[in-house]
Amino acid sequence: MSDDFDLLETNSNEKTEKVDVNWGKAIDQMKSKLAQEDDPESRQKILNATLDNVVDMAEKDRSTLLDAIKDLTDYQDEVGIMFEGFSALNASEQKIIDDAVKRLERAKIELEDANAKPDTFWNNLFGRKGKIKDAEQELAAAKKVREGADNKAKAMFQQRIETADVQTLLNELSFKSQAAIKRLKDREVEIKEVEESLKTAIVEASNNHTKALQKKKEVEDKLEEQYAILKQARQALEEVADKQSTEYSEALSKVTTLEQKVEELEGLKNAYTTLAASKDSFVHKHNLTIKVLTSLRSNLQTHRAKLKSDTDERLKYYDGYVVALKARTDQEFAAILEHLGVKTDEHIGETLASMHTASARARQEMMDNIPVHEKVMQGVYGSYAEALNEIREKDKSIQKNFAERYGIDMKEIFEDYYSADANAPSGDDGAGEPAGEPKPETNNDDLLS
Repeated sequence: MSDDFDLLETNSNEKTEKVDVNWGKAIDQMKSKLAQEDDPESRQKILNATLDNVVDMAEKDRSTLLDAIKDLTDYQDEVGIMFEGFSALNASEQKIIDDAVKRLERAKIELEDANAKPDTFWNNLFGRKGKIKDAEQELAAAKKVREGADNKAKAMFQQRIETADVQTLLNELSFKSQAAIKRLKDREVEIKEVEESLKTAIVEASNNHTKALQKKKEVEDKLEEQYAILKQARQALEEVADKQSTEYSEALSKVTTLEQKVEELEGLKNAYTTLAASKDSFVHKHNLTIKVLTSLRSNLQTHRAKLKSDTDERLKYYDGYVVALKARTDQEFAAILEHLGVKTDEHIGETLASMHTASARARQEMMDNIPVHEKVMQGVYGSYAEALNEIREKDKSIQKNFAERYGIDMKEIFEDYYSADANAPSGDDGAGEPAGEPKPETNNDDLLS
């Protein structure tokens, strides 16, 4: 059964899969200000915390994260990390880089195709050289666009995160954390490869050191032999009495030749001695370098293992943080709704109570107005009676006038008129006429007919 908990495993042949970056992961040991906060009033803040205080604290968290992202982005530039490989770009930002890359690749292919056409009369006649020139210009322009794509995407990225929420910033930290883990592992692999090459170099240097020492020993043996021969030759030269003789010249030439050979052997001895010392020095240098690289690789493994393990834990931690922020918002929303509900209840209660009291007052006003209405009606009836009395008096005056002028007593006529039913039908039977009064005879002299 394999152990899946081997966080220190480094395998250069391993096929690394694309990591699914979740927004809740983050870095803990990169250049940032996340760990630089030292607030002595933090305890008091916790003791006196309200939902409004939490809003301010969450905004401070967002500002701190934003500063951290900016620091990390600057750090990327300092150490030469490719921007698009170390930042979580959105679709628009990524498209700028992708389009620039595609244009550059297309320009390279077009230039290769243009150069691939044979330099013949007919191809040149149909614009071969012009196409090559155009392709070269397009390639130069594409390179320029590609070089500026990162800066353009970076500017858009920086503008976007200026107003980003905490969740977006944590997502960016998560992406940088995952990228850092991959970068650390790639560096471990690189160091491991250098270590192996240095081990090979140590073996080679050690072998060369041994060979140099062997050659040095061989030269020393030859030197010892030549020193003895040279000593004998010099002694023979001294024994020649005639310094102007051929024998002396031959003896001198022999000594000169032996001295030259000894000089060459001395040079070889010094060369092999220096070479042996150099190889021995490099054996120690390579060994020291391996120790340093191994130490660095071990430290990288420690950081990578801790970073990888801790970011997995931080996934849950930051999940909880963001959910808590959302819950705080929901709680505040619920409190607002509750407050609005209470206020609505109060308003509705006030309205209902006002309706009841208004209704009671209306009833009272109605009751209070009854005597007023009666007084008004009394005035109406009084005016009516007064007017009727005036009419009766006027009728009496008319009756008296008629009686005096025509000898007709109009009293009965007017009394019958006032006592008659106004709705009673009128007919030819004379029912509406005064009783006992003879019906006047009609004749052609009747002026009213």
